[in-house]
Amino acid sequence: MMRILALVLLIPPMVSAQPGRGGQAPALGRTGAPVDLTGYWVSPVMEDYRWRMITPLKGDAASVPINDAARKIVDAWDPAKDEAAGLQCKAYGAPAIMRVPGRLHITWQDDNTLKIETDAGTQTRLFHFGGAPPPKAEPGWQGYSAARWDPGVPPGPAGLGFVGGGARVGTKSRSLEVVTTNLRPGYLRKNGVPYSASTTVTEYYDRFSEPNGDEWFTITTIVTDPQYLAVPFVTTTDFKKEPDGTRFAPAPCSAR
Repeated sequence: MMRILALVLLIPPMVSAQPGRGGQAPALGRTGAPVDLTGYWVSPVMEDYRWRMITPLKGDAASVPINDAARKIVDAWDPAKDEAAGLQCKAYGAPAIMRVPGRLHITWQDDNTLKIETDAGTQTRLFHFGGAPPPKAEPGWQGYSAARWDPGVPPGPAGLGFVGGGARVGTKSRSLEVVTTNLRPGYLRKNGVPYSASTTVTEYYDRFSEPNGDEWFTITTIVTDPQYLAVPFVTTTDFKKEPDGTRFAPAPCSAR
């Protein structure tokens, strides 16, 4: 509990715009990118195996700070009802999709829109740099994501990055910040751990290289939900770059 609160206090809130050097507006989108996130990436599951690699048992919400209202939903989870209602993708929304084991394909849809495609659930996330969300947009599994580039901070003592540990090369820690709203209610885990339409997802993308040449990025994800979470739910997820898309295999959502 204290670790979650400490992480939240350490991470500054995202703002819509910050002045660049000399008072100039910061560059947006592709032209302002301090790092290259494009390509194919895989998520090696190095933690939370029991909740990520297999569907947890009914009622298992361990490590998620749910409240009493959420507990009732967790205990009543029925995947057959979700399937009958066509809601197999409830665990593939923006608050959870980056924790689902699988691969990503990241490209630029246009100069101000970064696109992330997942093979798990065949989902597409769009990160919008600048502009404003469309009025009265229909809530969706991926919601609306506003993004900005962070100017970068130096590594911590002994070459450690902000989160995750391990030797890192470069100074582009927390280089991308994303805030997602306008979400359709869904699950934080496949076994019915809920999030509501009031949820906000804040993400920090930290790209780094290892001395052996391997390329990685780590996502720090903060899920805030006043309806079902007692405190924000914080996770970190690692992705390793792959040489090509030969192993990228889109698959449909599964409720089980």
